[in-house]
Amino acid sequence: MKSRNELHQELRQRILALSDVTERQNAGIHEDAFFVGGKMFMHIHGHGHCDIRLAKGDQGRILAEDKARPHRWAPEKGYVTFMARTENDLAPAMELIRMSHDHFGKET
Repeated sequence: MKSRNELHQELRQRILALSDVTERQNAGIHEDAFFVGGKMFMHIHGHGHCDIRLAKGDQGRILAEDKARPHRWAPEKGYVTFMARTENDLAPAMELIRMSHDHFGKET
């Protein structure tokens, strides 16, 4: 079983492996913020607390399917929250992250 730090680092590496992704650590209130085409498409607060910005239609569907929780502060911007606490959470987290990356990456 991976430690929380190892899990966090693996998640970061998987995100950074997506095309055209850049990272800014300590960007505002976010420990790790990830950008594609100059737009922040997700950020991580602490180990595994992922806030992922989705297209509005995707956000509604993901919440209805209970695949993520509503974002606490910015749901109107399309954000959802996903907690990646174990290795088993990496695949579903990356599914949401890829969805966000694909949407915001094609806007550029």
